[in-house]
Amino acid sequence: MQSETQSAAPVSLLPAAHYRIVVVGGGTAGITIAARLAHKVPPSEIAIIEPSDKHYYQPLWTLVGGGVFPKQQSEHDERALIPPGTTWLRDAVTEFSPDTNTILTREGKRVHYDSLIVAPGLQLDWDKVKGLKESLGRDGVCSNYSYDTVDKTWEFIRACRSGNAIFTQPSPPIKCAGAPQKIMYLADDTFRKNGVRQQTNVIFTSAAAAIFAVKKYAQALDTIVARRQIDARFQHNLVEVRSASKEAVFQRLDTKEEVVLPYNLLHVTPPMSAPDFIKRSPLANETGWVDVDKQTLQHVRYPNIFSLGDASSLPTSKTGAAIRKQAPILVQNLLAARQGKSLTARYDGYTSCPLVTGYGKLILAEFDYDLKPQETFPFDQGQERYSMYLLKAYGLPALYWHGMVKGRA
Repeated sequence: MQSETQSAAPVSLLPAAHYRIVVVGGGTAGITIAARLAHKVPPSEIAIIEPSDKHYYQPLWTLVGGGVFPKQQSEHDERALIPPGTTWLRDAVTEFSPDTNTILTREGKRVHYDSLIVAPGLQLDWDKVKGLKESLGRDGVCSNYSYDTVDKTWEFIRACRSGNAIFTQPSPPIKCAGAPQKIMYLADDTFRKNGVRQQTNVIFTSAAAAIFAVKKYAQALDTIVARRQIDARFQHNLVEVRSASKEAVFQRLDTKEEVVLPYNLLHVTPPMSAPDFIKRSPLANETGWVDVDKQTLQHVRYPNIFSLGDASSLPTSKTGAAIRKQAPILVQNLLAARQGKSLTARYDGYTSCPLVTGYGKLILAEFDYDLKPQETFPFDQGQERYSMYLLKAYGLPALYWHGMVKGRA
């Protein structure tokens, strides 16, 4: 068993470690799958490769940005979540060699595997918007998509008294396609409470062609946007932040026209993509994601490799709820593959997006690959409900920390 504190050295000088199952990534997908597997196989057969010592429940960041919870409530130590008996290699993958069942890490370790699960999440491409990285956290520019910046969202929302409050959404894929608009509704509520809504223009700019991909929920959200008098502008993609003049520059995807809007508040959802080490690997498809069958989650070229979560090519929204449904499918199929059996478990693309539409209001969107609603509760989830807001704020975090990442739910 390889020590996680081993110092870096040339690959040729380091002994190779071997594990029956290697999980790349210790985020939601990686920890969930490792925990489930640890109930099925000896934990000593499993290794998790993850460089970070902190683990975040990112869905809470909408409510952190809205001033409901402190951000520390979303954070746990990674070590506390590593399933007992498994090996944590606190390192980062740099190369995959699937033909030899080998991984190379940043510290120069070679790790051999029998089965591989790839779940490193996705990366935030702040640099793809000119001027964004330098502007973030200053003069009204904020984002809920980082633990380091989420506090600034609430600070700038409270400070906003007039002018344009702009909320952006880039081209997909992104983590939870509803998140960019959730914080907008909370900000709108805050502006009204502070008596500054009449002087503040709330603008939603999205690279998409509609407010939401599923017709039922899109109709409900369109009604809310109209009622709140929010200026929704679709096919507008943020390309530059001019902090000196406090201007946001958009490209219209339909006409290629440049649109420049002044802002007092600018909440940015950054572009996102597969991690660079995935993009350049033999595991990636033509768009950079881990190339897996959308039903079995098995790699299309390497049968001992599986993937789930945000880094996978699965054509569904990238949410924790999707991972919760993918995980048992992957475990069943991976164990079947190890035994030479047919892969019979099938993932139908289920995902969920709890759409916060204000303080104490939420629409719970649940749907499948075909964008058909797949609702859990015996009532119309296309309506705003206080009960669903409580589920988002309190029920789902408890389910996550005490069930999902423990392999129990």
